Amino acid sequence: FSMLTDLELMTTTFDYDYASPCKNEEAQKFGSQFLPPLYSLVLLFGLVGNALVVLILIKYKRLKNMTDIYLLNLAISDLLFVFSLPFWAYQAAHNWIFGDVMCKILSGIYCLGFYSGIFFIILLTIDRYLAIVHAVFALKARTVVYGSLTSFAVWFVAGLASLPMVIYYGAQELTCSLHFSHHSQSYWNQFLTLKRIFLGLVVPLIIMIFCYTEIIRTLLRCRNEKKHKAVKLIFLIMIVYFLFWTPYSIALLLHIFPMAVSLNNCYSSNQVLVAIQVTESIAMIHCCINPLIYAFAGEKFRKYLNSFFRKHISIKCSKYCPALYTDRCERASSTNTQSTGEQEFSAVL
Repeated sequence: FSMLTDLELMTTTFDYDYASPCKNEEAQKFGSQFLPPLYSLVLLFGLVGNALVVLILIKYKRLKNMTDIYLLNLAISDLLFVFSLPFWAYQAAHNWIFGDVMCKILSGIYCLGFYSGIFFIILLTIDRYLAIVHAVFALKARTVVYGSLTSFAVWFVAGLASLPMVIYYGAQELTCSLHFSHHSQSYWNQFLTLKRIFLGLVVPLIIMIFCYTEIIRTLLRCRNEKKHKAVKLIFLIMIVYFLFWTPYSIALLLHIFPMAVSLNNCYSSNQVLVAIQVTESIAMIHCCINPLIYAFAGEKFRKYLNSFFRKHISIKCSKYCPALYTDRCERASSTNTQSTGEQEFSAVL
């Protein structure tokens, strides 16, 4: 997490074979210049993309099935995730000035968005698996009621996973960061890092590999002109997830087990912390990609989005320049109406 990185930049020391402590000044300087603009871009695109998903799902699709429920909750998770980024960006550039209570609240929101987002991606994977591999069973299981119940369960589990961060985060020495007793610091850092890697990378990848392997086998046995498009989308989901999250997990492992790879010196410590900041920022971009992969890749969703923009553009153009744009807006509306009856392949959404 970005908050954990800030703590490490300011206070972490290791059992290196030299007398003076490692100040990690190079990593601090890099973070103060690199993180604020990156966090700002993630905030901008994450807010716009996921807000559009929420809008389309509620206004047009009206949450008619389990997939819609999971997509809505995934978008809310990503919105929670990016909500706290301006505060961490300010801390990276300056210091923490928002107090202890805000530190705990924002840490909880950040972690809740992270874990719930991961869990809803898992649920979407299972949802696609049921819809395609076990289509008969899915008719009874993939309902709004079951989708809502599993969503509540996910939020509860994500809250439990985030609880240690809320408890141990606090404002101290101008930072919002983790604070443990000296004798337990190494243990808790390793435990929380391994938990994050296990829940955030290992478990999702295992489930994705199993579910999407079965989905591909089923699709290849079907005679459908759109099956190749669905297979490509499935590979895209797996590859994107792997590329965005694996480098960050590797960097974290190098940081908590430096002796295993002979990184037990101050220079290596700074380089690993810089790598954590870079790979963490790349991983954060995934919340901006989620709307493109899970929502906008679907044909119906794109049509709803197109309809939404055309409707509002029509209102604007008819209001400010009716003589110039009325006919054009009417043609756009007519074209959109004719296209809404097209069918969407179930594997794509």
